[in-house]
Amino acid sequence: MTQKQTERLDKILLHPVFGYLIFLLVLALTFFLTFSIGNYPMELMEKGVNYIATLLQETIPQGFFNDLVVQGIVGGVGGVIVFLPNILILFLCISLMEESGYMSRASQLMDKFMHAIGLHGKSFAPLIMGFGCNVPAIMSTRFIEDKRDRLVTMLIIPFMSCSARLPVYIVIAGTFFPKYSTLVMLCLYVLGVILAILFALLFKKTFNKSNHVPYTLNLQEYSIPKVKAVARTIWINCKDYLSKMAGIVLIASVVLWLLMYFPQKDTNNIEESYIAHAGKVIEPVMKPIGFDWKISVSLITGVAAKEIIISTLGVLYSDNPETSSDVLEEKLKSSGVFTPPVALSFLVFTLIYFPCTAVFAAVKKESRLKWAIFVVTYTTLVAWILAFATYHIAGLFF
Repeated sequence: MTQKQTERLDKILLHPVFGYLIFLLVLALTFFLTFSIGNYPMELMEKGVNYIATLLQETIPQGFFNDLVVQGIVGGVGGVIVFLPNILILFLCISLMEESGYMSRASQLMDKFMHAIGLHGKSFAPLIMGFGCNVPAIMSTRFIEDKRDRLVTMLIIPFMSCSARLPVYIVIAGTFFPKYSTLVMLCLYVLGVILAILFALLFKKTFNKSNHVPYTLNLQEYSIPKVKAVARTIWINCKDYLSKMAGIVLIASVVLWLLMYFPQKDTNNIEESYIAHAGKVIEPVMKPIGFDWKISVSLITGVAAKEIIISTLGVLYSDNPETSSDVLEEKLKSSGVFTPPVALSFLVFTLIYFPCTAVFAAVKKESRLKWAIFVVTYTTLVAWILAFATYHIAGLFF
């Protein structure tokens, strides 16, 4: 676009009123595409995973190895990989905003607001990146010159609901609130943003003040996003996601299944397994927010990666090797533990408690060990308090 066309667009997109409304519409469209349109390719992938599970079930001789492959590996990894389309759509939207030049405008537009909550305009981009993945978002804070602003931004990024939490939202909200699943998920994102704002204000009063420097940036001309650049971004994130499936999620799924299989050497009697004993140890702490030992175990495994939460629930609640979302939904509904109040409490807890070990490592690398420990502690504490409130308030209506 020409300089004149860019200036005309900036008058609209950077308008003190319409600019914010347009920005909210862009975010709403992003969520709609991710959660609603993304369900169609997700269902196709789910059918493919079920076909593979059935084929392996019939091909591999019955016994330990058959159960390990079908239930542990395919059931665990397959239950998570089906959400790849939703995650790629989210990264597609973020990439389009960056390549078109709109993301930098949004950062400048939000500078006054960021300043009001004690942050710099440069903090906006890392926070938006946090919706994709918290780790690169935390690493990108190194471009914020002021140490205080950089630290506060790192401490509140975990409230930005990363793509790894999407599978949990889709399954739980879709199971217990099918008519309002998109609204429930949107509310979770809004809650995360509100918490980030509140704690930014709190940290602003706690830490030493810094001198605010207005966010000035030579904005580039608007341009039509290049297919190659967008495709490269999607491919990189797709590769990272699949690498996680082949690494952390695969290992965690196998370890989880083994802990569930032994010492009784049977997955039909999970109550006597090692994983059950571990879950029952922390159950008293989680009972006030409606969680039993199975839910507690899924949250523990989510420390490695949030995607594992769904595969954990699939392994713990399903005695069927084809752990599709439909099967899992029925198991959760008939569990006698998962109710709408528990589901809401579970969603709130998943949103707030610290994302994963990779985030812990990133905060430690970009700051100090004490701040990484602080992030784990305060987000988990806040998660428990708000989950407690959610569970008991929701119980009045359901």
